Amino acid sequence: MSRPEREAPAIGIDIGGTKLAGGLVDAGGRISHRTQAATPEDTVGIVAAIARLAAELLETADGPVAGVGLACAGLVDGHHGHLWFAPNLPWRDIDLAGEVEQRLGRPVVVENDANAAAWGEYRHGTGAAADTDAMALITVGTGIGGGAVAGDQLLRGSFGAGGEIGHVVLDPDGPRCGCGNRGCLEVFASGSALVRTAREVIHSSSPHVQGLRDRCGGDADRLTGEDVTAAAVDGDQAAVELLADLGARLGEGIATLCAVLDPGLVVIGGGVADAGDLLLGPAAASLGRRIVGRGYRPSPDLALATLGNDAGIVGVAALARESAS
Repeated sequence: MSRPEREAPAIGIDIGGTKLAGGLVDAGGRISHRTQAATPEDTVGIVAAIARLAAELLETADGPVAGVGLACAGLVDGHHGHLWFAPNLPWRDIDLAGEVEQRLGRPVVVENDANAAAWGEYRHGTGAAADTDAMALITVGTGIGGGAVAGDQLLRGSFGAGGEIGHVVLDPDGPRCGCGNRGCLEVFASGSALVRTAREVIHSSSPHVQGLRDRCGGDADRLTGEDVTAAAVDGDQAAVELLADLGARLGEGIATLCAVLDPGLVVIGGGVADAGDLLLGPAAASLGRRIVGRGYRPSPDLALATLGNDAGIVGVAALARESAS
């Protein structure tokens, strides 16, 4: 492939349970054109909507487009574009790449959304400025997602489930996780865990949480993770402590990740990461107490993600471009 084609833009589409978001992404990771649509309820409708978005973006390009990439939550065989299972979509055992290729008439790359986000941060985000070839991304949102890179390669695993740090078990007798196991990191350190704990303390009689009560008008069910994060940033001590507890649990999970992958950099993204150092500080302290060989080895750097919600689009577009070259 000629150099101009290698540097041509690529299309990335992030497939969510409620929204499809796509972009035309240049070789530097910049999105020049965007499009989006609501996610249809049926498989045929979703595939058709993806193809329409990709076609729209193809029309915006001034020249050749290097490739088309799709990022989707679920178990994905990234080598063959096969989706085994998607928790938030009606997809089971589907040749997603083949279905979209048939409509577009061109090759399509499919990747797990967290893996795509990790690749985006590695190539064009926080990781691009780091002197390391081993990096992990942890997204702390409603759940916990993750992806890892080592030796300039995305670690997919044999069945597309590599990098699922959210389902490392911290306490086998802990609360039940949505995955079916007990005591996963996601149960203790996700945005859902933050909200659950905050609502519990609001129901207590402690005056310590009055600020959080005021934010939800005394109705704990109205409190959101964004409320807790905003309260912590504003200096609410109860919210700061809740984030510190969550960060400590996150650090435990990162310590386990370090024992397996030994990354030089761990990038934290997702909505809860908006808390910044209020999350990273406790996570780093907990990691320092838990990491194998502590006191005698370097610890990985912890940093905030820079691409935000665009990470999946940028990452899967980069994977599509690299696959075509």
